[in-house]
Amino acid sequence: MGDFKDHMGVLITLKNVGKTYYSGSVANEVLKDVNLTIDEGEMVVILGPSGSGKSTLLNMLGGLDSATCGQITFGEKTVTDLTDRQLSAFRAIDVGIIFQFYNLIPTLTAMENVGLMSELGIETMDPLEALKLVGLEERKNNFPSQMSGGQQQRVAIARAIAKKPRLLLCDEPTGALDTETGKEVLKLLCAQSREDNRTVVMVTHNALFADIADKVIYVKNGTVNKIVKNDNPKSADEIVW
Repeated sequence: MGDFKDHMGVLITLKNVGKTYYSGSVANEVLKDVNLTIDEGEMVVILGPSGSGKSTLLNMLGGLDSATCGQITFGEKTVTDLTDRQLSAFRAIDVGIIFQFYNLIPTLTAMENVGLMSELGIETMDPLEALKLVGLEERKNNFPSQMSGGQQQRVAIARAIAKKPRLLLCDEPTGALDTETGKEVLKLLCAQSREDNRTVVMVTHNALFADIADKVIYVKNGTVNKIVKNDNPKSADEIVW
């Protein structure tokens, strides 16, 4: 497939970033001395074993967690200098998040779940339009309990992309799904990068997912072990797991 997509320059830069959690006088250094860049429109996979710091790294990219040291920039913004109010606005407008277990509100229909962001005053696409993009317009009036896991995850993707974020963060998005359903979700996420030029960053422990990425960030023991560029990313259909 090769470089069929022109990236539009660097979107995110991390310089000497570290994260330490404190419990009383005990310090737990979760990430240390992280240096990396992520391009606009790039499909990035963060790989590493449990406890390696990959989810903490993902959270810091989206302003969900703060760095203890170092600098994170996003476009023109220096995320590490933002006030709490500015950080909230950054997360609300620029960042879409997809979790392993969907995080849908059970008392709302698919359409209402997707429309949540507009209720908060954030400019979004039409919720039905977002559901169409993930192939679920006919399920618009269903509640989460009336949908399969794969359908719920697609609603979660529709909710995340409805606000047209520049960055889509995915934390083990196929972890609760069977292989075929997982593939469908991966295809949707790849399309966000390949077709809509949205930056997609996915945390996974599944090494096979490295094949679909433009860039793979390997995290081990709280450090970025290596970064590999992939000139010929595969399509999600080509992955077998």
